[in-house]
Formats: sequence, structure tokens, C-alpha cells
Amino acid sequence: MEILGIIPARGGSKGVPGKNIRPLAGKPLIAWTIKEAKKSKHLTRTIVSTDDDQIAATARAFGGEVPFLRPKEISRDLSTDVEFLQHALSFLKEKEQYMPDIVLRLPPTSPLRTAEDIDAGIEKLLEDAEADAARPVVEAPKHPFKAWKISSMYLKPFFSKDCSGFDEPHNLPRQLFPKAYIHTGAMDVMRRRTIEELKSTSGNRLAYFFMDPEHSINIDSQLDFEFAEYLMHRRLDAKEKH
Repeated sequence: MEILGIIPARGGSKGVPGKNIRPLAGKPLIAWTIKEAKKSKHLTRTIVSTDDDQIAATARAFGGEVPFLRPKEISRDLSTDVEFLQHALSFLKEKEQYMPDIVLRLPPTSPLRTAEDIDAGIEKLLEDAEADAARPVVEAPKHPFKAWKISSMYLKPFFSKDCSGFDEPHNLPRQLFPKAYIHTGAMDVMRRRTIEELKSTSGNRLAYFFMDPEHSINIDSQLDFEFAEYLMHRRLDAKEKH
């Protein structure tokens, strides 16, 4: 069985400029994902999908495979994951007759994700023949029933009573609500047909597995970057002591 990891790393980040190759704990951000992907016992191949020459060169310097440069038209702020995944699969099929059974999206913005996390996601999809894809989840740090929307000059509950079942969920303890979970963003594990035929990264039957919240950090801002670097240094220090 062929299981392909795709590391998406476009240029032009707005929140943290140059973040995919910015040094984090002594290595470019993308290097941490390349390293863990190589340690996976299930991934049979990992490639980097980027539109940026400097990112491509950095990825190669740390052992990453970059078989193509992604077209600029599918590397914009509003470009979807399905677009770059379909492009990668189409390129590999046309140029190499390579067609993986399972595909993983492994963004470099989750540098604390481990090889064990990657393998847990693959194993979840392998054990559920009916699932189109699998995603890691953590309990939502803020319950969605406490979300607000701005209406004119005032705040109003984001969810109506018909949805939440509560008159004033914003004034109630979260323990009264059903548990809510969020996709960590650390990876997507998909069957190839989910991407090619359903044109989706989730499909109709989406399996789940739990991931350690510390491993799930996703870098969208400067504060995220600094926090991720602190956690990485703490992890490396703990390994040195052992």
C-alpha cells in the first residue's frame, strides 16, 4: 500500500512573513515536519508542495522531496486544500504513474506533531474501511455556544435557542453543554478517491482520533510562533535530560 504525505508550504504568508522557513528552535519551521514524516512507520513517501523557490531549496536541504513547483494560481490566500492536493496527485500520476492509496496533508505550521501522531491517523483510517478520511481532534478550548456575533451596536448569541437549546448559554457553565471538538489542523488523512472523486478533504464519513493539545499547536500568528518555539525548546530539553 502506498501512503503519501504532502507538506503544503506556499510563500507569501501574511500573519508571520516567511514562516515556513523561519527558524524555530534552531531549524526552519518546515524541517520539523520533514523530520517527523521521515520517522513515520507507515508513510511510504513524502513530498513538499510549494510555489516558492526558497522554500523548495530549504526543504531539499533538510531531506525533503520537491518534485514540482506548485502553480501560483492555486497558491493564493483563498486557494483551497483540495486544489493543491489534486494538482499533486495529477502531476505524480501523469509524470510517474504513481497513485497512492492514502494521502496525508501535513502542514509545517504544526511543528510539534510527531511521527506517532501521523501513524495514529493512518491507522485510524486503515481500521475503518467505511471512512473517507480521518482527522485529529481536541476538545474545543471555548465552547461554541458561548460565541457572539455583532448586530448593529450590540452583541447577540451566535447560535439561536433553536440550535443551542438554551436561553442564555453565555451565562451558563460550559459543563451543562454537550462536549464540542475542533479539528486541530495538524493533518488530514484521506483516501485518494476522497480527493479525486468527492473533491473533498473530509468526504461523507469522517473518522476521528484524539491528539495531545500540545502536539496540536497551529501557527497562525507571531504569538503562536513564539509559543510553539517555547514548547519545542521544552521538548528538546526534556530529551537531553533523558
